[in-house]
Amino acid sequence: MSHPILFTPTQVGNLKLANRIVIAPMAQYSAEDGQMGAWHLMHLGQLAISGAAALTIEGTAVTTEGRTSYGDVGLYSDECEISMARVLHDVRRWSDMPVGIQLNHAGRKGSRQKLWDGGAQIPHGHANGWNTYGPSPVAFAAGDTPPIALNRDGLAAIRDAFAAAARRASRLGLDFIQILGGHGYLLHQFLSPLSNRRDDEYGGSVENRMRFPLEVFEAVRDAFAHDRPVTMRVSATDWVDGGWSIQDAVAFVEALEARGCAAINVSSGGLSATARIPTGPNYQVPFARMVKQATTLPVIAVGMITEFEQAESILSTGDADLVALARAVLFDPRWPWHAAAHFGTQVKVPNQYRRAQPARLQNLFI
Repeated sequence: MSHPILFTPTQVGNLKLANRIVIAPMAQYSAEDGQMGAWHLMHLGQLAISGAAALTIEGTAVTTEGRTSYGDVGLYSDECEISMARVLHDVRRWSDMPVGIQLNHAGRKGSRQKLWDGGAQIPHGHANGWNTYGPSPVAFAAGDTPPIALNRDGLAAIRDAFAAAARRASRLGLDFIQILGGHGYLLHQFLSPLSNRRDDEYGGSVENRMRFPLEVFEAVRDAFAHDRPVTMRVSATDWVDGGWSIQDAVAFVEALEARGCAAINVSSGGLSATARIPTGPNYQVPFARMVKQATTLPVIAVGMITEFEQAESILSTGDADLVALARAVLFDPRWPWHAAAHFGTQVKVPNQYRRAQPARLQNLFI
């Protein structure tokens, strides 16, 4: 076949990417007091030699109460920054793959058990539990404690915390930042009328509900190295009548583009515990297509993208500019190698692994 789009170079802001495969952020629930350790080195290390174009560190909390669980990575203290620096130093010793970070505040979805322990909310006052915060005192799920509604000082503190984390990311030499504006976390909670019941300038109209997330974006963009891109992950819909919609998401993307956002990662859901989401291969791709039609920014599709031809089709039909892999690359950390072999093209591998090249694929590894 002709050279696959999946393995053509592209660019996000000033960041040059070798192909169109990016590794999505995936929570590991394995930090201690927000600090990375040996597990993160193993996890990120194997993905950094996968042949993908870029690697994104898991959703990283900008405050202690902004963590989803007590096992979340944070970037809110010197200790967090030092531990991340150690991991990045060793990863970069053996890989030149660009590494970025997803910054997040969990809002009302915080203070939870680790995923494999069930993920239920841990009440304030119990071990590993804390008060959560949100735009309004509306709980995420039945049985959860409603969050404390943020006042002006609270909003300013969180906005400043995002900026401080961005400055730490800049010092660490991270290549890009992705802000998590979806999946039901704090910024998405401000965007959706289901969770935002405020009657001040941060609630009501879609313009008002976008105000705080846009302020956070501007703070991060100002604090992070200006030659490196800041991107945003959005949920295109809540999958609930009367909730955040694809039309709202397009308006948000247009506002982000006007403020210097470098790319948009299009996901969906996460805001309502009762949403019924018709998951399946490519189930979020139509949203990526609609966003792409409304912006000149690179658009990244994500969600149940597992097959080589599937990924190529998303790009060749113009539905997105890049694809993000999550569970598929956990299952097969050499997915890009196998995709390159499938399409008869080439992929970069470390010298230590070059002898793994199959005899029938003499030009696979570069």
